[in-house]
Amino acid sequence: MTSSEPLHIAVVNEYGVVVRGMRAMLHRYERRVAVVELDVDSDTPRPIDIAVYDTFAQDQGDTGEVGRLARSARVGKVVVHTWNFHPDLVQASLERGVHGYLAKTMPAAALVDALERIHGGETVVSPPPGNSQVCGEWPGREEGLTPREAEVLALITQGLPNTVIAAQTQLSINSVKSYIRTGYRKIGVTSRSQAVLWGVRHGFEPDRRRHRPAGGATAYAAR
Repeated sequence: MTSSEPLHIAVVNEYGVVVRGMRAMLHRYERRVAVVELDVDSDTPRPIDIAVYDTFAQDQGDTGEVGRLARSARVGKVVVHTWNFHPDLVQASLERGVHGYLAKTMPAAALVDALERIHGGETVVSPPPGNSQVCGEWPGREEGLTPREAEVLALITQGLPNTVIAAQTQLSINSVKSYIRTGYRKIGVTSRSQAVLWGVRHGFEPDRRRHRPAGGATAYAAR
């Protein structure tokens, strides 16, 4: 960007720790980008330049929620921030109107550069994450949970069965079961009910819940 005003972005995710992690990661670049809100449906002084849809414990970029963001008059561009890079998923996201498909392994400097390029009119698809370290924050990081283990545990805490978790995360059912086993070992539980109770006590419930009223618009409610 050539303007002296920072790029205004909204991080769209139901977990406050994820949003705060993005804000902290971009803090050094606050003259270039500013995380201005958590929710593009709330009243703000100005439109959002880019809505960054973070897929942690949410639907992926090929869903109606992303399409709704892309159609919003209050949002300039939409970016999907994810570790799911299946070619069909990337293509479906772009067909929904997404202008950026960015890996969660991108360091802050590269992420800021990509956001500015997207705001300037480019469509940016980053290289797949591979085995690089995931940036940002997620629930359970302090307990040693990997991002995938944390995501699966968050969805278990939300009450979703393994088949739905597999579909939502684009993982095989065997991968979901593997993340459950390793996650359970790390948090010291042996059953699903214990995992749910642990998750509730350790911030694995969403901070906000989406409600879809008639007409398809999405609103967010604080817990």
